[in-house]
Amino acid sequence: MQELIKTDKTIPFMRFRMVAWVLSGVLLLASIASLAVNQLNWGLDFTGGTVIEVGYEREADLSEIRTTLDANGFSGAVVQNFGTQQDVLIRIEPQEDVKAQEVGDNILSLLRASTDDEVTMRRIEFVGPNVGDQLTEQGGLAMLTALICILVYIAFRFEWRLALGAVGALAHDVILTLGLFSILGLEFDLTVLAALLAVIGYSINDTVVVSDRIRENFRKFRKGTPEEIINGALTITMSRTVITSLTTVLVLLALFFLGGALIHGFATALLFGVFIGTYSSIYIASSLALALGVSREDLMPPEVEKEGEDLDPMP
Repeated sequence: MQELIKTDKTIPFMRFRMVAWVLSGVLLLASIASLAVNQLNWGLDFTGGTVIEVGYEREADLSEIRTTLDANGFSGAVVQNFGTQQDVLIRIEPQEDVKAQEVGDNILSLLRASTDDEVTMRRIEFVGPNVGDQLTEQGGLAMLTALICILVYIAFRFEWRLALGAVGALAHDVILTLGLFSILGLEFDLTVLAALLAVIGYSINDTVVVSDRIRENFRKFRKGTPEEIINGALTITMSRTVITSLTTVLVLLALFFLGGALIHGFATALLFGVFIGTYSSIYIASSLALALGVSREDLMPPEVEKEGEDLDPMP
């Protein structure tokens, strides 16, 4: 084994771990409070209801459309542009004993009567509330299963302290991403759920790389405190982390600004998830493993006794 050589190039990440923990604690409390009070703005995939897409000849006046719908018994309808200023997406809560086609025809008639523009129907979709409840349950189970499988893998592949740190970082990322959607009131649909699972995969990839380097440094250097060894491991992986995060963010920015309304929530969740996942790999996963007392002895390979090694030598 070698001695740990400390240089000015080693970034003292763990020196700021308490500041990071306080920041994460505040953000987690705010996210949990918002989820408890405001909950999530569930999309049509989860709540059920009717979604109607209509097209106008000229730029649509969304406030006028909302006023028209409110005045005719469709209060609470979600009205937003869909792709262009001429395309409008309308989401209506489930109507008892009324078919989706009838709801669409009624709304189309109201919109045509309230404007001189030609209004055309693009599509009508209906999702039942029972399907929405099933999707909510299955989505939650999918995230829980992913976290448990990752915990088992990291514990088997590395060490249980690193495993708890990795799962703690993943839970941190998921809660903060959900909190962002709750605080901002962004719609949470199946594309956002897919983005959450992608965030879990991205974050655990970073954490596995860091954990592997930490284990390698503990085995390589015979001197140095756990904090110094972890700082060295994080510094070595920093260039790889920056390059990976930067290239991913460039793609996500293109999706966010040019991808249209359909994947806006998906791109938002992934953009936030990339930043928070990189942060948590450094300041949550690694610092939590350090707080749990990870040491060189925990990560050294087990010694294998050679056959006949414990036998007395022949006289």
